[in-house]
Amino acid sequence: MNIANLLRSTARSFADRQALSFGDRPVHTYGSLHDRAARLAAGLRGLPGMQPGDRVALAMKNCPQYFETMWACWQAGLCAVPINSKLHPREFAYIFENTGARLAFVTSDLAEALTPLSGEIDTLDRVVCVEDAEYETLCRHEPLEMQAVAESDPAWLFYTSGTTGRPKGAVLSHHALLAMTLRYYADVDHVGLDDHMIHCAPLSHASGLYSLPHIAKGSGHVIPASQGFDPAEVFDLIAMYPNATIFCAPTMVTRMTAHPGAEGVKPGQFRTIFYGGAPMYLEDLKRALAKFGPCLWQGYGQGEMPNTITFLSKAMHADTAHPRFEERLTTVGVPRTGVEVRIVDEDDNDLTPGEIGEVIARSDLCMSGYWNNPEASAKTLRGGWLHTGDLGSMDEEGFLTLKDRSKDLIISGGTNIYPREVEEALLIHPGVLECSVIGRHHPDWGEEVVAFVVTREGQRPSEAELDRVCLDNIARFKRPKAYFFIDALPKSAYGKILKSELREMLKAGA
Repeated sequence: MNIANLLRSTARSFADRQALSFGDRPVHTYGSLHDRAARLAAGLRGLPGMQPGDRVALAMKNCPQYFETMWACWQAGLCAVPINSKLHPREFAYIFENTGARLAFVTSDLAEALTPLSGEIDTLDRVVCVEDAEYETLCRHEPLEMQAVAESDPAWLFYTSGTTGRPKGAVLSHHALLAMTLRYYADVDHVGLDDHMIHCAPLSHASGLYSLPHIAKGSGHVIPASQGFDPAEVFDLIAMYPNATIFCAPTMVTRMTAHPGAEGVKPGQFRTIFYGGAPMYLEDLKRALAKFGPCLWQGYGQGEMPNTITFLSKAMHADTAHPRFEERLTTVGVPRTGVEVRIVDEDDNDLTPGEIGEVIARSDLCMSGYWNNPEASAKTLRGGWLHTGDLGSMDEEGFLTLKDRSKDLIISGGTNIYPREVEEALLIHPGVLECSVIGRHHPDWGEEVVAFVVTREGQRPSEAELDRVCLDNIARFKRPKAYFFIDALPKSAYGKILKSELREMLKAGA
């Protein structure tokens, strides 16, 4: 089962429906998008030496060509390798070489830096800028029929961020992508022809993955003209494209909530704001619900199990009468349909409700393994379960609460301190916009808690005020021993706070 059949089927039934827009400009109907992808697929398979299953790297900002190249890869029986466009050229080079990619598609902003790599990496035959004549030439072939593949064949290689070493490529098969797509209808929304998905977050990540269930149902896709995230632009776009769905990192939701344009949002303009990739703090979430209503949906997943481990539904976000409403909002919800989740100790023994351990999960949409890395695959998938590296606890009703990545745990005087608890307390203060808590070396206690704080404009709480809000909400030993006020927290392209960079700032005495 080739995942390309999703686009082919929609194009057959709804050829004239608008499929893709760039800002306010229509780009493709479903018929023209499928035709373009099929012609490009023929161009790809016609390249010297290109064989079924070969990898094609997509090193691009969000743009209409992203959809063309991704679906052309699958139409041609090739494997797409979407890559974060904000990486360093050497990081691109590593992924190109690690995958053995034969071809890389790039946008003009990356062409100068990446084109020379075709002469440095043996397997990389060419780098094609999607805004140049060479790309148009590849799109002028007679359409290629969808190629047959095995459902276990790799379709998408998802490279991890590499915060603990070289990035690893999670192999997502055609079956895994289809299973992820069907879980969307089970747990998120049943979407259709009148819906739209606005792609502000990178298509190389969750926004691109969740475009598949929308493609399969004929929804419209919109790439902002800025090719990124700008709250004012988002509010303009939802006025143009009704029933809008948007993927956001929690920091993006917070920025939209604080933007003046949020005041003009009408009920129903947002069909779904699904958020994930990092914790959404309770106070931020309550403010977002007050602004946008019950359209928020939270998903917890990893690249190794794409977007699909647990979920907090829109109904759960709206159930204010539930006696544990706020407590539930601090969780990442319950296991997704067909997904098993356990909390285990270091020997993979099950822990009782409320105990903290590693989150492990099992499902048919899990990755096949890491590309060309059997040792890491065996370690992460031991016993048939995905070992996430996340620490959490599960209550008796099956709601999962994440604590932190195991590497972010702070151990002070032999006592575990989970940064998120401290961050949640600090965010209660109305002057705190964002914060991040890490451990700093202490000669007697091993580590001590320190906090990096971004304040709201015109509001600068004193350290004594922050101490007080902590002491009112958490144990005294968890209170930060130092506060660092900064203009912005360092974040990845996906909006995740980079605690590794905060640690480097500490080392440098910044």
